[in-house]
Amino acid sequence: MTKHAHSSATPSTIATAQCDYDELSKQEKSELIRDVLPQCQPQEGSPPNTFTPSQLAELKDALPGFHCQSAFDQKIAQDRHTEQHTEQQDVDHVKPVEGSVGNSQDGSDHDRQNNKQVTITDSAFFEPDSSLPATQPGADEVLGWHGAPRFHREAQLARDFRSRVRSGAFTAPTNGVCPGFMQCNLVVLPEGKHAFDFLLFCQRNPRACPLVEVCDVGSPHPHGLAKGADLRTDVPKYAIYRDGKLVKEVTDATEDWPERSVAFLIGCSFSYDGALLDADIPLRSAEQGKNVPMYNTSLKCRSSGSLNGTMVVSMKPIPALKISKHIEITSKYTHAHGGPVCVGSAEAIGVKDIAKPEWGDAVEIRADEVPVFHACGVTPQSILMQSKVPFAITHSAGHMFVTDLPSDMGL
Repeated sequence: MTKHAHSSATPSTIATAQCDYDELSKQEKSELIRDVLPQCQPQEGSPPNTFTPSQLAELKDALPGFHCQSAFDQKIAQDRHTEQHTEQQDVDHVKPVEGSVGNSQDGSDHDRQNNKQVTITDSAFFEPDSSLPATQPGADEVLGWHGAPRFHREAQLARDFRSRVRSGAFTAPTNGVCPGFMQCNLVVLPEGKHAFDFLLFCQRNPRACPLVEVCDVGSPHPHGLAKGADLRTDVPKYAIYRDGKLVKEVTDATEDWPERSVAFLIGCSFSYDGALLDADIPLRSAEQGKNVPMYNTSLKCRSSGSLNGTMVVSMKPIPALKISKHIEITSKYTHAHGGPVCVGSAEAIGVKDIAKPEWGDAVEIRADEVPVFHACGVTPQSILMQSKVPFAITHSAGHMFVTDLPSDMGL
């Protein structure tokens, strides 16, 4: 049946829609409500498929047999499912997230009775995406404080990826991994002067170090970014520094983690990889199976206490005719370094040889492409080395922590 076959709300059309429903495509099913009952539209400002009780009664009369739940009932069911799933997981040394929402004991009946809208469940009219996991306990979760971000509706994808990292199954760079999810650089310092200096450094240099989260002292759990995550094990590769020198790289930082740690998570430009791909802008490093190239520059950062040094940049070759689109997209992601600091001339920012990056891998730059440089989250590593900080743990360049948050958070 085509879309036009049920474009008016006649009895025969409704009957046909019901008889042929199982044969409809996902898109046709998603349009069924409005095609059959064009007058039954969501209230202005309401989420899609949200109706008042009177509108819902009209919908039930036209399409009998479907089920629905109030938004409150859905939240309760989701929380119960999340709790059951969490109990079955291997917790090892991962602590449960505190402050979850939706488990209040008081006022439940009152809220249920006074809920003014009902939302049709996805299972009522829409087929699940078979490419996704059967259960997604983190979808649309809400953290327990005012103004908290929502986790990505497919957060289980990021959690499954972190499980692979934790088990040692994935140790490669994360460029092109989990498109649509925010990725973060990691810096871990012992509590004290250097940790405060670094916090101040991020505040003073937001382009190079857009601070996204700071964990509680001694905690490796970024509760505001990723449920059940452990920063000691959930980054593909770590770099350990002593007195400003890289002493080793490891895939599990548990043994080196300071007892009184302060962990900082900084936005990463990998976060907008998905948006660039959607705009048909290539990711050359991912295409070639390489890490992104990163370079020291002559661009000075503002110092803070004991920390000083210059900015590190990453480079993407961008087709010349898509430069404006690239800048338009990336400039929105201020939590992921934002737009480029330089387009075209590597010499202008002190990069002497674009074929020899200090970190990562050199990539091909084609005849119709222009090198575009963005501030990079390896800047902290460079600063820590230049400032000869006694001890630090960071992610290894290009090996990011993947969060549960959508990459376009706040846009």
